[in-house]
Amino acid sequence: MSTRERERDLRWLRRAIELSRHCPPSTTAFSVGAVVVGADGEVLAEGYSREVDAVNHAEEAALGKLPAGDSRLRTATVYSTLEPCGQRASRPHPCAELVIAAGVPRVVVAWREPALFVETCRGTALLEAAGVEVVELPELAAEARAVNAHLVD
Repeated sequence: MSTRERERDLRWLRRAIELSRHCPPSTTAFSVGAVVVGADGEVLAEGYSREVDAVNHAEEAALGKLPAGDSRLRTATVYSTLEPCGQRASRPHPCAELVIAAGVPRVVVAWREPALFVETCRGTALLEAAGVEVVELPELAAEARAVNAHLVD
């Protein structure tokens, strides 16, 4: 990854962290922010956990703002403060499946989901098995975790 690409990824992931601070607090779910960025650097959509309803996830909120089949998603990157979920009880499809179905080829995260609500998060494994590139930027993990300090710290 070039320095320029890394700086771009850090910038958008920091924006996702800003969005995560808008989440209504919950003791049963993480506060997560997500930004969908097109190949041209244009923000296609943003979202955060519980933005739409009590069980809405950040990636779900952001992707839900775009029309189904939006061709820009085929070259976009999803920036999420937390690894997209690989399983969930509140909806039929976890966020990793939503990203795959949207055709997004790249996901950048700050940290992997800890074993708090699910024993083993399978989000990254599902994404990679579908050919999605997953990049983790652990230098922003502490900032993403800080938003969730009531759950994990």
